[in-house]
Amino acid sequence: MPERNSRELQRHLIVGLGNPGSKYAGHRHNVGFQCIDYIAERWGATLRTRRFKAHLGEADIDGHRVVLAKPQTFMNDSGRAVGPMSGWFKIPPRRILVIYDDLDLPLARVRLRPGGSSGGHRGVQSIIDALGTQEFPRLRVGIGRPEFGDPIDYVLNNFSREQEPIVREIYPWVEEMVRYYLDAGIVEAMNRYNGRDIMSCDADAGRGVVGKE
Repeated sequence: MPERNSRELQRHLIVGLGNPGSKYAGHRHNVGFQCIDYIAERWGATLRTRRFKAHLGEADIDGHRVVLAKPQTFMNDSGRAVGPMSGWFKIPPRRILVIYDDLDLPLARVRLRPGGSSGGHRGVQSIIDALGTQEFPRLRVGIGRPEFGDPIDYVLNNFSREQEPIVREIYPWVEEMVRYYLDAGIVEAMNRYNGRDIMSCDADAGRGVVGKE
């Protein structure tokens, strides 16, 4: 069997992190859910299936079979959903991409990583514990830190009126990054996208490029 066809048969799991329920939907902490919703709409996937304590949808995109997931366990227990999904679908950690919010990246900066520590993000730590490894790729979406006040209050509130149009620009860019990651792998995707700023408009993309730490 040709190498390309063999790779096309492999499933990938794309997980967005957030808290379930309508009252959390617009929160900064739910930007992972928001990205998955956008990707699902673009790819024609409906997140109707409820299994493994998650909302799931499947799509064939650019020759890849992809499972999209939004854990419904609340953020800090995300691993309770991701671990069983990984086992059932036989998807190893290296093919699980986790999308989540990052206080330490400025708003509208997005960065890919091949693995590593949770950086204090409890949802990611829960997944590390469930999978028994730190070696799974991540896509971190910057939400920035508040100048004043408690960061917990900040993440558990909606984006401000000034931030909302900026955040809407992030979703299509994340979808493009995920497509490229699926086709080329995490290292090539990092080389292509990390170190670019979404607010500096790229004429070819018509949106911008993604920010460097």
